[in-house]
Amino acid sequence: MNLLEVHGISKTYGSGEAAVKALKNVTFGVPKGEFVAVVGESGSGKSTLLNIIGGLDMPTGGKVYIDGQDISVMKESKLTIFRRRNIGFIFQSFNLIPELTVEQNIIFPVLLDYRKPDKGYLEELLIVLGLKERRGHLPSQLSGGQQQRTAIGRALITRPSLILADEPTGNLDTQNSSEVISLLKEASKKYEQTIIMITHNRAISQAADRVLQVSDGVLTDFGRCRE
Repeated sequence: MNLLEVHGISKTYGSGEAAVKALKNVTFGVPKGEFVAVVGESGSGKSTLLNIIGGLDMPTGGKVYIDGQDISVMKESKLTIFRRRNIGFIFQSFNLIPELTVEQNIIFPVLLDYRKPDKGYLEELLIVLGLKERRGHLPSQLSGGQQQRTAIGRALITRPSLILADEPTGNLDTQNSSEVISLLKEASKKYEQTIIMITHNRAISQAADRVLQVSDGVLTDFGRCRE
């Protein structure tokens, strides 16, 4: 059974002659634990697709199922809770809270859900992410790579079944980019998390298990990458 099912998704902005079809009948599935890269030029529709999968935007038509649940019909209050507990987001701009330490930024989603963080799991993440010695540092005291690793920790802390990464290496140099991709691959294997990563970098996309391309709103599945 696929963790993610996308059925006939379309998205149109505007109407009449001014209408822009950002996505056109996009359909695909992703099994649990697979790391999928979605490539495409700027304006191709790939970020729109990611936002719809994450429930941050609604499709004009079609359905999105995550772990068997149709998020397309959820009321906003239920969708917010579902998103917080089942989806981890990683952004190009990190989006860390500047007044909070590394540890506080990582556990923030758990506290937002009025739960206590799993201390053992937190320690494991800090070690895996190479942040144990930086746990008390503020974002301004970190390198770009360390900030993105903190953002990855924040996405992992709730043990979400799905992680959505939007250009996670866009602001990083080559070495840090490689480290971030390695961490994402490790998360997909070690924690059996399904990862959808948006990127314009085709070299980076080859690290994924499978590559999809979005061009002018149309999705093409290039299949599994060679080991």
